[in-house]
Amino acid sequence: MNREEDRRELREENRRLKRALGELSTLNDLALAIGASRNAQEITDEIIRRSVRAVGAEQATITLLDRKAPSEARTLVRALGSSAQLTQFHLDQTLLGWIMSKRRPLLSNDPENDERLAPFEGDGIRSLLCVPLLAKSELVGALTAYNKRGEGLFTEEDLRLLGIIASQSAQVIENARLYEEEQALREVREELQIARRIQIGLLPRHPPRIRGYKVAGVSHPAREVGGDYYDTIPMDENRWALCLGDVSGKGLPASLLMANLQATLRAQASSRESVANCVASANRMLHRSTEPERFATLIYAVLDARRNSISYCNAGHEPPLLFSASGPPRRLRTGGMLVGFMEEAAYEDECVDLEPGDFVVAYSDGVTDAETSREEPFGEERLIGLLAGLRGLDPEAMVKRVLAAVEEHVSGAPQLDDLTLIILKRED
Repeated sequence: MNREEDRRELREENRRLKRALGELSTLNDLALAIGASRNAQEITDEIIRRSVRAVGAEQATITLLDRKAPSEARTLVRALGSSAQLTQFHLDQTLLGWIMSKRRPLLSNDPENDERLAPFEGDGIRSLLCVPLLAKSELVGALTAYNKRGEGLFTEEDLRLLGIIASQSAQVIENARLYEEEQALREVREELQIARRIQIGLLPRHPPRIRGYKVAGVSHPAREVGGDYYDTIPMDENRWALCLGDVSGKGLPASLLMANLQATLRAQASSRESVANCVASANRMLHRSTEPERFATLIYAVLDARRNSISYCNAGHEPPLLFSASGPPRRLRTGGMLVGFMEEAAYEDECVDLEPGDFVVAYSDGVTDAETSREEPFGEERLIGLLAGLRGLDPEAMVKRVLAAVEEHVSGAPQLDDLTLIILKRED
């Protein structure tokens, strides 16, 4: 009797040793297979294949949680290891919720009647193993095996082995996912840098040479690219079109609409239409070619250097400021609604004379809305007071002084909006 018991114990010990050797071989082969790759899909596919074989399952899945919205348990990656004839199972939300709350392995050989999983939705699932994927103690997903082959039942040994596979694999999966996200982010940054260079190339490279006048402008986007722009467009030897626009939104979408608006206005500037009609045409074209939530505010003006006058139309923008020696600055408000909002809109223009020493300042709200860390804006009154003391300077020096004053005001607070400024001055 003792000999029989000894034989049983010896056979059991041999079985455990063989299983342990098999597990070690599985884990070693898995480590070698996934350690050499940075591709998240290749890594998850390899883990699935070896997990199915290791625990004798019909199929398995890996589900990764969205780090930005883990409460939504949104599946980012799902890999399957199964026969094409089998129904492909998906991780039940109740099961995923259990793993997220308990953060420990689960074995169920009767999931439909398992109180831990009620209500369970998974037709055709007879048994399952589910283990958390923990990377540096953070839950990043779950590894699940379904249906023991041959109508068998999963065991605690199967659960332990799958748990070891998960603990060995979680950080590798997370590193691969982080690497791919980093690569994608790098590509986006490179594309934005290209877009930035293109956008800078659309701005005037040099101030225009206009007899009797000087012009200076600048545009600083809050991001790599922005929705503000200014332009100086020669029409003939005496006339120049001057534009400043502020497109809704920020970033790449705004910059694309800005380029569209600039091209539209350049086409309009070549016509002999009035300023108001040019803005009305630009409005119709912009409305037809953009989404409903996209629009822009705009200052469009034509300088006649021979007559020393400027005709302008203000389409929903901050009023430009006309400084003259005869009195306080005048706000140029004549115009109409912003462009791109409604296809048919009425616009008006106004012509004002420019005396020697007069100058006109157009700016985007990125100048006046620039805030300190305590949310104190730079403000229009501060801008007017500053410009009134700069009458003796040329436009380029004025622009530099305004930028310096805004920078000093915000005291290192981040730039929240695109900042654009253009100044036209009639020489004394």
